[in-house]
Amino acid sequence: QVQLVESGGGLVQAGGSLRLSCAASRRTFSSYAVAWFRQAPGKGRQFVAATNGSGIRTYYADSVKGRFTISRDNAKNTVYLQMNSLKPEDTAVYHCAADQDPGVLTVLWNEYDYWGQGTQVTVSS
Repeated sequence: QVQLVESGGGLVQAGGSLRLSCAASRRTFSSYAVAWFRQAPGKGRQFVAATNGSGIRTYYADSVKGRFTISRDNAKNTVYLQMNSLKPEDTAVYHCAADQDPGVLTVLWNEYDYWGQGTQVTVSS
């Protein structure tokens, strides 16, 4: 069992930046692949980015490629999402999720075993 807690959300103007953090309760966090998903009001859960257990491999949704960067510090049991050049359409609740298979990067939300409560990101135009 692992608990995930997101932080770092907030209100930012278009073109601005935010860095989200996902802190895990387990010391063996490197044993999990981790992804970020987002959900805007009235819309389904959307894949944003994922990284494998070591952090060497990453994968991004086309909509954020070149603007967002996922990274992890396993010594701190934390995964980050650096978001630059934010757009109003990035407004959503951002959730991190962990998969017990550290090697698989998947965009399917139902493949992930553990979820955080989410952090709100609002981008004003």
